[in-house]
Amino acid sequence: MIFTCCHPALAPAAQVALTLKVLGGLSTPEIAAAFLVEDATMAKRLTRTKAKIAAARIPYEVPPDNALPDRLGAVLATIYLIFNEGYLPGQSTSGSERPELTGEAIRLARLVFHLMPDEPEAAGLLALLVLTQSRRVARVQADRLVSLDEQDRSLWGADLIAEGHALVRACLRRGRPGPFQIQAAINAVHTDAATAADTDWSQVLAFYDQLYAVTPTPVVGLNRAIAMGQIKGATAGLAALDAVPAIEALAAYHPLHATRAELLRRAGQGARARAAYDRALGLVTNPAERALLAGRRDAL
Repeated sequence: MIFTCCHPALAPAAQVALTLKVLGGLSTPEIAAAFLVEDATMAKRLTRTKAKIAAARIPYEVPPDNALPDRLGAVLATIYLIFNEGYLPGQSTSGSERPELTGEAIRLARLVFHLMPDEPEAAGLLALLVLTQSRRVARVQADRLVSLDEQDRSLWGADLIAEGHALVRACLRRGRPGPFQIQAAINAVHTDAATAADTDWSQVLAFYDQLYAVTPTPVVGLNRAIAMGQIKGATAGLAALDAVPAIEALAAYHPLHATRAELLRRAGQGARARAAYDRALGLVTNPAERALLAGRRDAL
């Protein structure tokens, strides 16, 4: 059904948004948050997409096997965003974790992988989802989000990590890197470290360099700046963050301000860090993440 909805006559973003609405069961505000746009903007996009389908008489039919590769990118993006909406705290707009969405997204990713085992991005998405899911239990303690470096790694799911690492190794052997494979490789580096101090941040940064080359978005640039800050210090991380093209597009994206706050705190700029935490707190909606950010701000 997802392959059916992701019709190539529509723009890729329109395919994903409409499928999330029709099949994913996500609300317009949830879809808007996934695309980092205003609710009204997404509502108009969905309306225009439906109108185009009607005007162009785009058929609602199951595509033949030879049409699946052209639709794969949108299908994988849809599954990824369904997972993100369920993997809380910190990612969704609903305020609480939705395991039915993360479980369904992983199930769908497995189906696509078994349907198209020769497509490395299908393997990459499955690897990314299981590696992310492996840390779910450790992410929240006492209604507070626990940052990656503070998580109890004994709570991480060993079976999911082993599955994810095997998939990443298979992807690396193929030598056809794509965005989901690279993100999975980054997660593999994190889950391969016994402690936060053991994390190979140089390898993480190298993967972000590669990811930015194929997906030069402000969000990728933001995450690359975090890795830069871990390797070369907070001041270098701030410089990398400020150098991201179109970073102002993330003005309403609370992780930008939370990242800036943390880098400023580490750079000894307490007043500016507090202001950045305040801005992040004004945008965050999830209570567990709010508790983490408020605690860090109050500790300054």
